[in-house]
Amino acid sequence: MADGSDTTLTADQAVVTQSPSGLVAGIRAFAAGHGGAKAVIEYVGKRGARIVLVGGDGAWADQFAEGTDVARLACVRAGVDVENEWERELMDQMRPSNDLWRSMARRTLAR
Repeated sequence: MADGSDTTLTADQAVVTQSPSGLVAGIRAFAAGHGGAKAVIEYVGKRGARIVLVGGDGAWADQFAEGTDVARLACVRAGVDVENEWERELMDQMRPSNDLWRSMARRTLAR
């Protein structure tokens, strides 16, 4: 992809660039609380990049970074594997909470 979201960061590159420590801590905390995690990074234009974390227990959350490079670096530093795309197995692993289903229903019914 032209935005660089399909590139893989090496350990040598990770040392050169800085990432926000709060982002790394948040990713680490999620992974620790959910039996590990995998990440998918999505480019969202001027806003930067969305890191969708899927825990080993099926829980998921997201974080935002300034760009795809910062997002990849944060995941490397947090020890979370980054998937290059949404694989079927990863999507099947996700378990949306009841609160999320309710919020989606409200949005649909409000239209």
